[in-house]
Amino acid sequence: MLRLLALFMLLALPAQAEEIVLGLSRDEVSITATFEGSEILIFGAIKRDEPIPATGDLGVIVTVAGPDKPVTVRKKDRRLGIWVNTEAVEVDRAPTFYAVATNRPLEEILTFTSDLSTRISTERAIRSVGATVANAERFTDALIRIRTDQGLYQTLPTGVQVQQEALFRTLIPLPANLTEGDYKAEIYLTRDKEIIDLYTTTIPVKKVGLERWLYNLAHDNAFLYGLMSLAIAIAAGWGASAIFTVLRR
Repeated sequence: MLRLLALFMLLALPAQAEEIVLGLSRDEVSITATFEGSEILIFGAIKRDEPIPATGDLGVIVTVAGPDKPVTVRKKDRRLGIWVNTEAVEVDRAPTFYAVATNRPLEEILTFTSDLSTRISTERAIRSVGATVANAERFTDALIRIRTDQGLYQTLPTGVQVQQEALFRTLIPLPANLTEGDYKAEIYLTRDKEIIDLYTTTIPVKKVGLERWLYNLAHDNAFLYGLMSLAIAIAAGWGASAIFTVLRR
């Protein structure tokens, strides 16, 4: 709610002397049966009605967020020599993918107060939708760590290249384990650590081809999907057995 309120306040401001003009290398990302990851090139220019300000550092922040999904984070402890789940926290929603790319470290181009209101940093973005239990911070830290290791959460402190305070570009890596849905890309322009412009767009990520057919079959006709999976397993087992029989002769 705080982030939405901050965005409405930003949009209500008078027209700025510096504005973002954006481009994307692709309008959508297709997930096929052989999809092994991809990347999106986000580039743009800074439109000005006046000369470049003589003072104030320029900051460019690019965020890409996947669809929100609920997630359960569990803690394991060793009990009687066996690792068991001892605690769990239900996070009502968290982005399945989240990347933050900047031209300099975030704290150098954005104030702490602005980050609190807009929830740009990964920690703020996740905790804004996290659980309400007393020790939830430990679990959201664990969620961020796990998804960072999987390539699903990314912080790229020098990922945005800015040329002559006029052009910018960044390459956002997309791992193979993407979730299908609409990915929200937001580009913030800051001056003296204060947000002066925001551009928002959507990047659809869709399954296509065999991947789409299998996904639809599994969700629309689970019984037929189960029979097909069983038939494939039987055929694979029979084929392996026939090969071993031939090799033993």
